[in-house]
Amino acid sequence: MNHATPLLLLPGLMNDARIWSPLTTAIAGERTVHVAPTHLHDRIAESARDAIAAMPAGAFAVAGFSLGGYVAQEVCRQAGSRIAGLCLLDTGARADTEEGKQVRQRMIQAVEGAEGAATATFGQLAQGFAARIVHASRLQDRELLNLLFDMASTVGSQGFVRQQRAAMDRADTRDLLPRVHVPTLVVCGREDQITPFSLSQEMASLLPDGELVAVAEAGHMSILEQPAAVVAALVRWLGRMDGAATCRADSMSSAAVGPDQPFV
Repeated sequence: MNHATPLLLLPGLMNDARIWSPLTTAIAGERTVHVAPTHLHDRIAESARDAIAAMPAGAFAVAGFSLGGYVAQEVCRQAGSRIAGLCLLDTGARADTEEGKQVRQRMIQAVEGAEGAATATFGQLAQGFAARIVHASRLQDRELLNLLFDMASTVGSQGFVRQQRAAMDRADTRDLLPRVHVPTLVVCGREDQITPFSLSQEMASLLPDGELVAVAEAGHMSILEQPAAVVAALVRWLGRMDGAATCRADSMSSAAVGPDQPFV
């Protein structure tokens, strides 16, 4: 029987479960892994609620990429003492800026205002993201670009709109991170233009037991651009988390800690 801590994975904007394929392939059979969608609700809290409900009873670890990182932090807020480990990839802890909200709103309007041409408009938006989300050295990587576009097509225009609305309304979670007393990992592509490395540095500085990994020659899609480096960091984190989880479970078994009391 597999006693490793279950793992919840959360995709980012315009991503499906394939964003996590480098990791899920590497750890296949080692533990229970669930990839929860992030395009079904227009509120971060609702996506987090459904993701938590899909996990088996007891402790679990959570990893979120980009938009999924916002959901992962909300999972920590909601699930409290069930969290055994947290990993945040190419994401941030701050609420959306006014400028960011305006950009998102324009994209929503472009998709929703296109009427019959909505699919074509969404396709143009998805293709236009490529130059911003991958490292310059990967702009001619047709396999990678095709995967990104195919994932975006799977999420679809309405899923994209819901994700953008969720991102616009996300909470600032910098107050939460100092209370996450479990093994944590923060990973970011050095050339990330969407969630710059400075945001990862900020998160890592707030986490009591965090490791910060900068991925060379990678943009926002670090796990797909440099899978070997990112998976190696994730596997180290999982090992560290599994080791700590047993001690944490033993200590918590003698304490009356409710599920809504995070990390105390």
